[in-house]
Amino acid sequence: MEGITTFKSDYRPYELVKQTRHVPEEYKPKQGKIDLGTTYKQDFNPFEVQPVVKVRPVERQQVEKGKLDTVPTYKDDYRSWDIQKCELCKPEQVYHPPDVKFGNSTTFQDDYVPREIKPRQSFKPCSGVKCSVGPFNGETSHRRDFVPHQLEVMFARPKEVYKPTDQPFEDLTTHRNDFQGFAGETAKICRPAYTRVTQNTQFKGSTEFRDSFQPWEIPPPKVKKLAEYVPPPGSMQLNSTSHLDYVPYQASRVVAIRPISHRRKSNFPFQGKSTMKEDFPVWESCHQGLIKQQQQIPNPSGKFDGLSTFRSHFVPHELIPTESCRPLNAAVKSSVPLDDVTMYSIQYTPKKREICPASYPSPPGYVFENTNSQGHKFFRKIIPAMKAF
Repeated sequence: MEGITTFKSDYRPYELVKQTRHVPEEYKPKQGKIDLGTTYKQDFNPFEVQPVVKVRPVERQQVEKGKLDTVPTYKDDYRSWDIQKCELCKPEQVYHPPDVKFGNSTTFQDDYVPREIKPRQSFKPCSGVKCSVGPFNGETSHRRDFVPHQLEVMFARPKEVYKPTDQPFEDLTTHRNDFQGFAGETAKICRPAYTRVTQNTQFKGSTEFRDSFQPWEIPPPKVKKLAEYVPPPGSMQLNSTSHLDYVPYQASRVVAIRPISHRRKSNFPFQGKSTMKEDFPVWESCHQGLIKQQQQIPNPSGKFDGLSTFRSHFVPHELIPTESCRPLNAAVKSSVPLDDVTMYSIQYTPKKREICPASYPSPPGYVFENTNSQGHKFFRKIIPAMKAF
């Protein structure tokens, strides 16, 4: 790879010229006074503002402490009446428990008689196999009902004998028939010659940013001093209108209006007996054991032979591998050399490299015009004059 890019070939380094720094002129204040008048000051004139008068109610005079003799309308209209207690019209009956035991039976006791729990009889057939005494004759319903019939002789087609052909095999394809190799010249490399561009000048390391922007000294920030707190003279008045006008009164606690309890107390002890406890005493219950049947088939006592029907009937056969009909992967070689001539090698010829005019101090065919503030030179291309016929 050449290693030359369009940036390296087109853009050449220029000599950096230090720019002249513009020195600002010294500030001179103008003589005279500044007119600070605005339309706001002209249209809106200041007015004398008086403090707003507080809309505060007139202070009431303190009432002398004394007893209030007036009677309100509620007490005058709604007076307390003497309510007499109503007597109960229910005759008083004193309960005497009977001394004789209750002998009547209930419907539950008459209808539901306790019975002994018996396990249900199992209708499951016996899982035991009954061994026959005589030998097994091997006769089944299939062998007994389906009689074998004699089959007809199938027609056997004779096998044809393979006879190879006398003519040779033609392995010529359309590709081999139409495309034949011709001897040709080797392809030429169209890559242009590599020319390395070197520069002996040393990079100065100065940029426009470094030249224009110099470090400036930053003054330290100013610390604003806070004014010292001075408390106002005199004592603070904490009186309010509620504190001055409110008169405390001695209020009595409200008595709870709770109804009188009419609960009757009896001196008889609680018996704690019922028909349920007397008729249904606690019975001793035992857990029913498992109903396990005895094994009817005895376990085998002899040694297992290990011979199954598959091993006794299966006859092993020798495996014959299938012959592969896949053709051999042999490459077809040709003695004719490869024709490597392409359109690229025939039509695209190497072109002459032109040198960028910016590499010359005064490029030919261009006229120098001017230089801008950043030091870039501008050239104008010379247009040749056309001859008239």
